[in-house]
Order: sequence, then structure tokens, then C-alpha cells
Amino acid sequence: MGGAYDERLSNLKTNDMDKRIYIWLAGLILPLFLVSCDKEEVSTFNTDYTALNIWVGNAAGAVYKSATYNYSYAYEEGSVTFYAQISGMPVDHDRVFHLEPYGGDLQQVVNTIRLEDYVIPAGEIGGEYKVYFNTQKLQSPTLFTTKDGSINFRVVEGEGFEMGAENHQSFTVVLKNYLAKPDNWDSANFPRIPLSTYFGTYSRVKYQFMIEVLGLVDFEINYNARTSYDEETNTISSVYAVYLQQVMQQALNEYNAAHSTPLTDEFGLPVTF
Repeated sequence: MGGAYDERLSNLKTNDMDKRIYIWLAGLILPLFLVSCDKEEVSTFNTDYTALNIWVGNAAGAVYKSATYNYSYAYEEGSVTFYAQISGMPVDHDRVFHLEPYGGDLQQVVNTIRLEDYVIPAGEIGGEYKVYFNTQKLQSPTLFTTKDGSINFRVVEGEGFEMGAENHQSFTVVLKNYLAKPDNWDSANFPRIPLSTYFGTYSRVKYQFMIEVLGLVDFEINYNARTSYDEETNTISSVYAVYLQQVMQQALNEYNAAHSTPLTDEFGLPVTF
């Protein structure tokens, strides 16, 4: 009987030790669990932290050192695309942010810049946006024709956004303003066709207007082209050239109807196609 009693006593001691170990482990693990939950709540559900990243590059997140804007590529207004994305959670209402230009050649180009009320829609974390430049508002048509300029942009502070990550806090636009007459405007070796065949006499204003409307620079017309437009070679077919001529005629009519005076070139002559 003493042996049975000793065995029961041993089992009680073992069970009591197991309980003490369990309580000790619980006391150790529970605080860690609570800390883990607390950290998870901060990183996942905290909508107060909304840093705003901006960049030029592409929507996939590739960041370029700068973007280039050439005033001569638009007779009136052209644009540079930039991207913005928050570091944080989306919310159930629209959020507005603004850019401000600074540094570089700000004083010379500030009147040419048009910025907007940029909106990150409810439920979204970012989007694609534009900064606009107006060639007609340049202080002098010779600006940036021999030396490139630049202008920087950053997010206006105090609008509910923290500063973005490094390399995403601002971006630079390099400014140019020169446009050469294409070598193939008046002559071209067959099967290439001179641009003048479809677009008439060259002028800087006419070419600027064409670039603004068509988005094509230094393109060629090839009589043997089998596709309307070959992006790789920047070549269009003769049939497509006829269509583009009609596009330019329509764009010119719309421009003249919307302005008090018809579009004239740098020589004071009316632009025609």
C-alpha cells in the first residue's frame, strides 16, 4: 500500500510542476502576443500616416532622374506626366494635394506653368497626373534655345501628407525650346516622300502645331509602307499621310474658330495645310 501511495504522490507532484510550467510559459507568451497585435494594428490599420510619394518615370514605379519638356513641341500648351502614391491605407473619401514649383529657372517660366487640384480618389492609393507648360507665355521665344533650363516640383506641405520616401519627395523637369526643320521636309529619296507633299511649306509654327496635334516628331513618309504607322522606325504610309493631312486641316479650322485671329506663322503668314 505504501508503494501505491508513493506513486500517487509522485503523480501529483508531476502534475503540479506541469501546471507551474504552463503558467510560466503563458506569462511569457501573452505579453509578446499582445505586443504583436499592437504592432499589427499600427502598420495595417493606421490611416493617420499618409506619406505621399511623387516621381517621374512610369506607373510601375520606375523613377527617372528627370523628365524633359520641349516648349517647341507645342504651339500652345503641352504637359509632363508624373505619378503620386501614398504610403498607407486608402480611405473612403477623396484626398487633394497640390504641387509647388521651386528652384532652377522658376522666375523665367513660372507664368508658363499650370498646376491643378490633384485628387487621389476614395479607395485609391495614387494615380497619374500632369503638369502643364504654355509656350505662348514664355517671356522670350529665345529662352532655352541654346542652353537647357530646369524647374523642380514638390508637394505643398500642410495638406495632410507626410514627406515621401527618399527619391520620391520631388522631381525635376529639364526645359528645352529648340526645333529643327526636318531634313525630309522639302526633299527625300524614293520610296520616301517629302513632308511638304502633304503638309505644304515649312514654318516653325506649323511644325509645332503638327507636333501638338499629331504627337509625331521627325517622322518619315514611305510609299512602300505596309502599315499606317510603324512606331519602331517612326514611319507612316502615304495613305495615312493623307489622313493626317485631313486631321491637321480639321484641327486648324477648330483653332481658327476658337481664336479671334487665325493661326499665323513666324513670318506673319496664315498657316495652311
